[in-house]
Amino acid sequence: MFDAQTNEMLIQGVKDTLYMTLGATALGYAVGLPMGVTLAVTDKNGLKPNAFIYRIFDFIANVVRSIPFLILLIIMIPVTRFIVGQSYGASATIIPLVATAAPYIARLVESSLKEVDTGVIEAAKSMGASNFHIIFKVLLVESRTSLILGATIATGTILGYSAMAGTVGGGGLGDIAVRYGYYRWQTDILMVAVILIIVIFQIIQNVGTLTANKLNHKK
Repeated sequence: MFDAQTNEMLIQGVKDTLYMTLGATALGYAVGLPMGVTLAVTDKNGLKPNAFIYRIFDFIANVVRSIPFLILLIIMIPVTRFIVGQSYGASATIIPLVATAAPYIARLVESSLKEVDTGVIEAAKSMGASNFHIIFKVLLVESRTSLILGATIATGTILGYSAMAGTVGGGGLGDIAVRYGYYRWQTDILMVAVILIIVIFQIIQNVGTLTANKLNHKK
């Protein structure tokens, strides 16, 4: 059994991990969702093809996604310090997490929207629906199951990145695992931290899957 101080540290680690993961996911979707919609709409087979706009967003998404997260985290230290006031800790880690998550989310959203049956889109057009109406009433509604599954995948990926940030003092369970499991060889704390990360991941996965299945049955 751990002492009270260790238990408190692990509880705080769980809180910081959830804060980073859920906060970065929410902010990532604030950027990635409109970016993904833009990619789907301006694609050559989209509602309003625009090769110039598509190539800009496509380039941004590909470049950012090609940079390993740890390298991006280090590159963004000046930006993180400017926004948050420091380059370490849970709040600081959210900035690079959002930067790496947004283009990933955009690709997931783009893929989900492109899965919508073109017949449904054509039917909406024939009834005089505007592109704005089709996006919000057809594309996003018809792809909701896929979007939820994509959000589940994105959240799990961000959880993994938040743990990875522990190698540079990012906070949360990843930081605890590195500080105590690697530097101090306290394998018991390391294992508990890893198990807690796995539990959080499984909860995210199960909630996302159940939500997607529930929405799918309502179609």
